[in-house]
Amino acid sequence: MAKRYWLMKSEPDAYGWDDLVKEGEGTWDGVRNHKAANNLRSMEKGDQVFFYHSNIGREIVGIAEISVSGIADPSDPDQKWAAVKLKPVRLLARPVTLKEIKACDALADMELVRLSRLSVSEISPDEWNKILSISEA
Repeated sequence: MAKRYWLMKSEPDAYGWDDLVKEGEGTWDGVRNHKAANNLRSMEKGDQVFFYHSNIGREIVGIAEISVSGIADPSDPDQKWAAVKLKPVRLLARPVTLKEIKACDALADMELVRLSRLSVSEISPDEWNKILSISEA
């Protein structure tokens, strides 16, 4: 199966990139939106993730990788919601802001733009590569 790409939002004052790096591996839990939870269920080990700081910064700051997929959310006593574990891979060359993403016609269909409240979204390979090129420009 081909590697897939994702974007996961976190408020950096609650759990930011530096927290993930410090832990070495984090559990992505607490998601209570059905579409976002279905995205978590679709993830496979090795999938790549853009780590997005929401609320403060509103920017993609790093790349992480799914290290464990298909687990039940440990914060859910009924074990109905999904979770994954992820590990940091690297910081982007420079953060890519939401403003930059919205200004790029090639990224207009991203779920980040269309479904702004969705905390876990899929990224197409073309969108992934475009964001990397913006970061490296």
